[in-house]
Amino acid sequence: MSLFEHKEFDQHEQVVFCHDKETGLKAIIAIHDTTLGPSLGGTRLWNYASSAEALTDVLRLSRGMTYKSAMAGLPLGGGKAVIIGDAKTIKTPELMRAYGRFVNSLSGRYITAEDVNIRTSDIAYVAEETNFVAGTAEKAGDPSPHTALGTYLGLKAAAKHKFGSDNLQGLKIAVQGLGAVGYDFAEYCHKEGAQLFVTDINEEACARAAQELNATVVGLDEIYGLDVDVYSPCALGATVNDDTLKQIKAKVIAGSANNQLATPAHDQVVMDMGILYAPDYVINAGGVIHVCSEAANMSRAETDQRVRDIYDTLDKIFARSAAEKRPTGQIADQMAQEIIANAKAAKTAG
Repeated sequence: MSLFEHKEFDQHEQVVFCHDKETGLKAIIAIHDTTLGPSLGGTRLWNYASSAEALTDVLRLSRGMTYKSAMAGLPLGGGKAVIIGDAKTIKTPELMRAYGRFVNSLSGRYITAEDVNIRTSDIAYVAEETNFVAGTAEKAGDPSPHTALGTYLGLKAAAKHKFGSDNLQGLKIAVQGLGAVGYDFAEYCHKEGAQLFVTDINEEACARAAQELNATVVGLDEIYGLDVDVYSPCALGATVNDDTLKQIKAKVIAGSANNQLATPAHDQVVMDMGILYAPDYVINAGGVIHVCSEAANMSRAETDQRVRDIYDTLDKIFARSAAEKRPTGQIADQMAQEIIANAKAAKTAG
């Protein structure tokens, strides 16, 4: 099967396969759409089972970035990159510099930033080889705080529509994943009086949440079947699938993970179950808004306001979904596609 017949290929403009023999770098950069501006998206380092799995992930993630930037009103297109391997063994300054040279070869069509297993210290090595980076320590810095804030505000919008109030006091929330974003998100919920149930492969993070946030720690697989109001996926994607939906009792799915639905078809399944789903690329847009502040020279005040606008954007999506009786993901996709189509039409007319 060629790239063009791949099930996740969505008229991507460019897909680059990168290999550096000396460092062992194996990476894929996917540029989905640059109608609104240069493509921007983080680089994810993950130990994929195969290159085919990595390609599927990067194609889906890059499309999500296009829609994410469009819905956030940013002058950016969508792109994403994945580096294949175990972060504990392959990540070196030399490998990150080699990767930076590949990013640089795209002459600004793709701007990279942090994602899973890539920190500001890693981006610093990439920046030694290219200027097409964002989220550097000297400028915008770590985007995770803004991602967490946007996710929290998005959950409040979902609670308003599903439970009649955006106050999280007393709500039972199951948080899957306590990384930089997941923990900050859980902290916001705790401060508002929510009851937390958490899980993570990092036992230290779980212990910290139990002590600081009065959270109940549960097993990795136990998180799905809890009798809670909200399921918040804040780790990797595809955790909303045929198997987990048989267990999920929550009436709201709202978290920071990308590609939360295993397939687009699960959007309809979730709605049919009476669950309100906050489209992932809308609710977790705080991170790309943050790094855009560096790439597009936005002020801190404008950046904060755009993150807070996530509440209003989701409010509109939920209202339109209810009125049209269509899944929230479909509504968000259509809204993003309309924004991009209008921009293309304006360019053509100009």
